Amino acid sequence: MDLVTALARARSPEKPGPDTPAGPAVPPWPGRPRSLPQGCPGELDLGRLLRLSLAASDGAGRLRPAPSAGALHPVDTRLVVGTGCSLPPGRYGYDPLRHRVHRLGPQPDGTPPGATVELSATPQRTVSHYGHRAWPLILLDTGHAAGALWLAGCALGGAPATVGLGGGPDRGDEAPLAAVHFARSEEARGVPVARGPRRVLLAEGAGGVPRPEGAHQVPSPGARHQAVDVPTPGELLARRSARPPLRGTPPGDVLRAVLATAHEASAGAVAWCAAVGEPEPGLVGLAPDGTLRRLAVGEARPTLAAWAAGQAWIADTGAVLLGYGCPAGADAPLIRRAHLRAGFAVHLAHVAAARHGLYGRPVGSWQQADLGAALGALPGRDWIVHGLALGTTHSEEGSL
Repeated sequence: MDLVTALARARSPEKPGPDTPAGPAVPPWPGRPRSLPQGCPGELDLGRLLRLSLAASDGAGRLRPAPSAGALHPVDTRLVVGTGCSLPPGRYGYDPLRHRVHRLGPQPDGTPPGATVELSATPQRTVSHYGHRAWPLILLDTGHAAGALWLAGCALGGAPATVGLGGGPDRGDEAPLAAVHFARSEEARGVPVARGPRRVLLAEGAGGVPRPEGAHQVPSPGARHQAVDVPTPGELLARRSARPPLRGTPPGDVLRAVLATAHEASAGAVAWCAAVGEPEPGLVGLAPDGTLRRLAVGEARPTLAAWAAGQAWIADTGAVLLGYGCPAGADAPLIRRAHLRAGFAVHLAHVAAARHGLYGRPVGSWQQADLGAALGALPGRDWIVHGLALGTTHSEEGSL
């Protein structure tokens, strides 16, 4: 699969064709399903970890802690389990609809203690509705799943996981798109389960973000870190994408906190700003001192609505968080990293927004969304990669 060509076509105004069958929601894992036992003291409880991050809460599999474009959930999950976990060492396939695992075989030689969750994708599920626009959405969905896993590990009181983002279809069929490794160190065993707000360190910079083949490595000593608020398990299970309309401009201090979360989580892979409405419509971003600064004056939301597959409700949204970058002509590794990191960052930003009382809905499909050119910069350099619509109120019809 040529990711460069796929992204260029997804960004074009070409519309997808008719829907096609999505196929099974879960891979046909071999063998009998196994329940996930409760972890003993000192063990990594994989059942709770997966329940808080990837497990479906409805029979159809649409409602999960991690969002997905069209609720199609293309991400598949394999576990590589070492010692110190609630499952015996080995390789497993995970069924998020039944919250069960299937043993695939023994663990590879050299598997460290703890567990690595490997995320790959079945493109057919997303292609079934989005057609040629699918691949950016698949990468964003994978980033969201990695973010859900990372937050779940922190909420359960463990040491922050090591996140590897950067695998992909041109790295071999067996290479995962992302991998999240959870260690169970002696120090982490004494940390209680989070029942209230706490803060952890999030690795920032390429040195602290190894690719999947290096997902067992710890962040390098020279990597910079930022403190990130961690939600409780209950807050993770309550996360939903609010149905539009989402109205009401967020307060400046809350918007600043959400922007900071996205900036820290994206590790420089994309830049961030927010389009805001009344009383002063325009684009705002973070200044070097952490305050909000105005990047542009004027109403941007109707343009964003046209760019976001014509979703008219965005024109009235309170604010839209925007991750941008990934220039035209970017190679496959840069495309993967930008989209995976953007999905990871929007997931953390969405949860942070909810903790500040905002409603949010990720927006992943963007066409002709050259933000830089619209602001008078050189064209083709700053395309919108991902977005998060925010508001202080939302529709009472429910959420996904």
